[in-house]
Amino acid sequence: MESKLIKESAYDLGAQDCGIANIERFKDAPKGFNPKDVFSECKSVVVFIKQMPIDVIFAENPIPYTHAAYKMYEEMDRIGMELCRLFQKNNIKAALIPSDVPYLYWDPENMHGKGIISLKHSAVLAGLGIMGKSTIFINKELGNMVYIGAVLINEAVEADPLVEDFSCPPGCNKCLEVCPQQAMDGVTVNQKLCREKSFFKAGRDWDLYNCSECRKVCTYRLGISKK
Repeated sequence: MESKLIKESAYDLGAQDCGIANIERFKDAPKGFNPKDVFSECKSVVVFIKQMPIDVIFAENPIPYTHAAYKMYEEMDRIGMELCRLFQKNNIKAALIPSDVPYLYWDPENMHGKGIISLKHSAVLAGLGIMGKSTIFINKELGNMVYIGAVLINEAVEADPLVEDFSCPPGCNKCLEVCPQQAMDGVTVNQKLCREKSFFKAGRDWDLYNCSECRKVCTYRLGISKK
């Protein structure tokens, strides 16, 4: 199946960008989190992204952003499900990667979780953007307000080139400096420190997002053309 048709189908389903990575690009993935550890026949990873409503992040009440985030996860999973059906019609085996939970790895003491594969690393390897110093994924045109989905397939499809003409502005440390928990060092994030501030339990045991300061201050929050 040609990459052009896969991408056109993703766009028709509502994705705003789509890229493809071959399995060889995941050779440095941690053991247990390589796409082949999820689906042994995987030869390509199809990754797609979509921007969430960009100003909901500025609501002082945490409910609007939290609700928008949950709806974005639903949208990404819907796109992934429909792509799986497309692949099925073309006799290609496909495995959907959830855009959020569930995942198997969870360290309760350190509040450290991992998806079954890293979607943000997958997006980078599919040529869709870069990893910012906050470890939030950034797309050149859509910025950091994007959500990511992926489907693993057992067919080798032409991979997209990696992004090499775009990076965080030289010397910019806005995201690191604004973090109230000092949870970032420019390479990794201390998830325990981050989650202690950015998530909390509300009534009826709902998980709410409570901090997005690093995302808000990013120079490329809306992409390089709208900084």
